Amino acid sequence: MAFAGVLNDADITKALDECKGADTFDYKKFFKTCGLAGKSADEVKKAFYIIDQDKSGFIEEDELKLFLQNFSAGARVLSDGETKTFLKAGDVDGDGKIGADEFSALVKA
Repeated sequence: MAFAGVLNDADITKALDECKGADTFDYKKFFKTCGLAGKSADEVKKAFYIIDQDKSGFIEEDELKLFLQNFSAGARVLSDGETKTFLKAGDVDGDGKIGADEFSALVKA
């Protein structure tokens, strides 16, 4: 699992179970339930670099769509609406992507 040593497997499973249904993803609830909201700045940054699949230094919309699959390969993809809501919440500077600092602020929100 990509988050071994950062997050607890049982917490990840619980967080994924809470948003199994279409259009049920709530990033604030997810970050809290999986335990990421309570992690240090360095641990949140590690999570960012796991989610930044193309290593561009940003999480783009296509990476957000697959966000849950970073936590479990069998997880669902986010709907277009969920993805856009998630991006809008995290993209503070309006460049259409989420940088490391924006991600940290989103997790801690």
